[in-house]
Amino acid sequence: MKPSRPAIAIAALVAVTAVWGSTFVVVKDAVARMPVMDFLAWRFAIAALVMVAARPRSVAQLDALGRRRGVILGLALGAGYVAQTFGLEHTPASVSGFITGLFVVFTPLCSAVLLRRRMGSTTWLGVALATGGLALLSLHGVAIGRGAGITLLCAIAFALHIVGLGEWSSSHDAAGLAVVQLSTVAVLSIAAAAPDSLAPPPDAAAWGAILLTAIAATSVAFFIQTWAQARLEPTRAAVVMTMEPVFAGLFGVTFGGDPLGPRVVLGALLVLAAMYTVELGPRKAEDARFERFE
Repeated sequence: MKPSRPAIAIAALVAVTAVWGSTFVVVKDAVARMPVMDFLAWRFAIAALVMVAARPRSVAQLDALGRRRGVILGLALGAGYVAQTFGLEHTPASVSGFITGLFVVFTPLCSAVLLRRRMGSTTWLGVALATGGLALLSLHGVAIGRGAGITLLCAIAFALHIVGLGEWSSSHDAAGLAVVQLSTVAVLSIAAAAPDSLAPPPDAAAWGAILLTAIAATSVAFFIQTWAQARLEPTRAAVVMTMEPVFAGLFGVTFGGDPLGPRVVLGALLVLAAMYTVELGPRKAEDARFERFE
């Protein structure tokens, strides 16, 4: 008996979230040996080139408004990745994965503030659970850890990106918007890295991390996610994608040597509960459809 298309789509999305989860460990290892902005410059330059090669006419199909919006989205996306990568210098990969996953909770919050959309009771419950989980994962005494605080900014930036993408993506070619966004992140990273170094990766392991994140976790993942989400209900797809921090935790503990105490486990469970609460709440279908460019 052949598997159904939804089952194949779910399996494909789970594989994508596993790749996303693995990137936390490899990026943390790579930025320990090369400057953060150099890593981001090489990563997103390669990702943008791969996307252009796959869809060479996509940007030409965008009008001037679509290109401007792509740049704005790219700025939010770039801010998220800069914060996430700098945060990984001071945060265990497993903790970083769960804090990054809070973008699921911050998205309706940002939508409520920017678009004046009312937040329901389930969203407030999700915020409360997420706050408790974040406190367990990142608080040291009464102060939030430096790396956790930077990574929290990453989750907010990703949430802003998702809100903007949700408002604008239906009006423009998705591939064209993706190329403009990735190109914007690449240009920003190159501009920031160039004055100091912009040197090639120092070794094969760093090259491997760059190629994994640029090709497998960004370019290829984008196409797989687009194909899968066309065959799944939005909420179903969104719940599957909350597996990303779970994989980040597994890879961090198994291969990164991250500590796994009861406080971390409880905090991670609260964050996951918050994500599921928000995603399974009474949200409109279009609000749940979002794209990641890991």
